[in-house]
Amino acid sequence: MSYQLRREEVVDAAGLQAMLQHSPGKAAQAILAAAGQGMVEAQLLLGQILLDGLGIEQDARVARRWFAIAAQGGNAMAHNMLGRCHEQGWGGEVNDALAAIHYAQAADAGLDWGLYNLGNMLATGRGLPVNQAQALICYEKAALLGHAKSMNLYGRYLEHGIATAPSPARAVRWYRRSAEAGDFRGMFSLAMVLAERGELAEAGTWLERARLEGNLNFLRSALVTLQGAGPMLTSYAARYAERLQQVERSTL
Repeated sequence: MSYQLRREEVVDAAGLQAMLQHSPGKAAQAILAAAGQGMVEAQLLLGQILLDGLGIEQDARVARRWFAIAAQGGNAMAHNMLGRCHEQGWGGEVNDALAAIHYAQAADAGLDWGLYNLGNMLATGRGLPVNQAQALICYEKAALLGHAKSMNLYGRYLEHGIATAPSPARAVRWYRRSAEAGDFRGMFSLAMVLAERGELAEAGTWLERARLEGNLNFLRSALVTLQGAGPMLTSYAARYAERLQQVERSTL
């Protein structure tokens, strides 16, 4: 990592992002130069491209260090990404307690992803004691900021009355917002409610979108749900099983 760049070539954060789109190698040099000069946004971006191996050799351990440097500079997304490193074991040991600390710092700064990730830790008891009431608050705040995944989870809490009074009508509204914002889990949640109402045409549209856009873990859990959902959704269970096999083969 001995890149050098003339000072006049270093651009602002938006310019670095744009450069990544058309010239990742040159962008990596510029990002490294800007990060070394103390640009916090570039330090965050450097951590990300190191994590992804975009324009630079992949190195999760070094990525974690740059996220830590950017977090020290007060960058909320850097705290969130450092939390992800600790939670997932990217570039070092898994440490849920440290992950929760960094998510909390990102959440305190009002970052939607920090709120979402902190909510997940509170909901599952990883790194923190289980606290569904606080998880609900996190999801609601993130949902109000437009975070699609949080919209779905907030809807789930409302539908099932987790740490709050059940409100099926509000739940459906949040599921729809999540689905329309592009979250495949929100699409599936909305589809299942619509199917229960007998609105099978629209339910089928959302089920198909979720099937095509969902990841491996989602497809596995969705298939189990569909298999137990009754005869009206049997055909979709078969389609999800087919899609799951395709995705599994692609990951081999």
